[in-house]
Amino acid sequence: MVVILKDHADQKKVKNLTDWLENQGLAVHSVVGQYQTILGLIGDTSKVDIDLIEGLDIVDNVKRISEPYKNANRKFHPDDTVIDVGGVKIGGGHFQFFAGPCSIEGRDQIISIAKDVQKAGAKILRGGAFKPRTSPYAFQGMRGDGLKLMLEAKKETGMPIVTEIMDASHLPLFEDVDIIQVGARNMQNFELLKELGKIDKPIFLKRGLAATLQELLMSAEYIMAEGNEKVILCERGIRTFETATRNTLDLSAVPMLKEMSHLPVVVDPSHATGIARLVKPMAFAAAACGADGLMIEVHNDPAHALCDGPQALHPEEFAEVAGGVNKILEAVRGL
Repeated sequence: MVVILKDHADQKKVKNLTDWLENQGLAVHSVVGQYQTILGLIGDTSKVDIDLIEGLDIVDNVKRISEPYKNANRKFHPDDTVIDVGGVKIGGGHFQFFAGPCSIEGRDQIISIAKDVQKAGAKILRGGAFKPRTSPYAFQGMRGDGLKLMLEAKKETGMPIVTEIMDASHLPLFEDVDIIQVGARNMQNFELLKELGKIDKPIFLKRGLAATLQELLMSAEYIMAEGNEKVILCERGIRTFETATRNTLDLSAVPMLKEMSHLPVVVDPSHATGIARLVKPMAFAAAACGADGLMIEVHNDPAHALCDGPQALHPEEFAEVAGGVNKILEAVRGL
């Protein structure tokens, strides 16, 4: 349930209403927007007298919400959430490129790529230190040593970094990481999500291989329910019957999620397609349909990459994609 307050509502009366609602066993989440203030009520609202609340002179309207996700719901938070990472803003009209290698392979590699993608327009460096792989015999990442190299690249370039966490026990290693990524396989690792909800860092949440949009938002809810509202959603392709591409990129998820939630939505065309030559057209399409950013894999030697080389772009190719995306963004904003 949401309670929409009138403009310039008396703050003493608002506090009295909030206290009364909390005494009913409800959690009250206050959202102060540019044009209105909303009280989001979380808990069993079935016994709340809507007519009584609507009769208050500070209340404009009361609405019941049937969706199980409350904090992530746009009805609770009409304005787009903008996440600020060291001065780099994501969402609410701020489009960003998250670029870098699938896995960190060495100091020279990560620093070289970081400088290349930054020059091309990326403001956030991605790179994997812990790599979940289908095969136990595949390269699993450099782990803690990889994180140290990622932080070196951050120091060299000043770029915020995003990297994936596999287990809550690894959190102490991520103290200096700017954005923590939850991969598709861990989207419903609820114990991990709850721990990430207790920290003050943006969480980059990837959609699961066969997850519905509501399931994705419920995973975001696990994080937000613990107090961390800095969640970035990522569409990275879902598993369908089609085998021509690695996954099926669901671009309809972008405008749909924008209707359902206020959280930023980023698209990962690299993992979605698994084919480098398809990254460019899918990146263009993602920009056109309203995404808040793109996560793109970039490697200086894809043929010899230790992880996902076939989907990685050369730095020059990334620069070309970034330039085209920026032109599309200008055209779309002019419509």
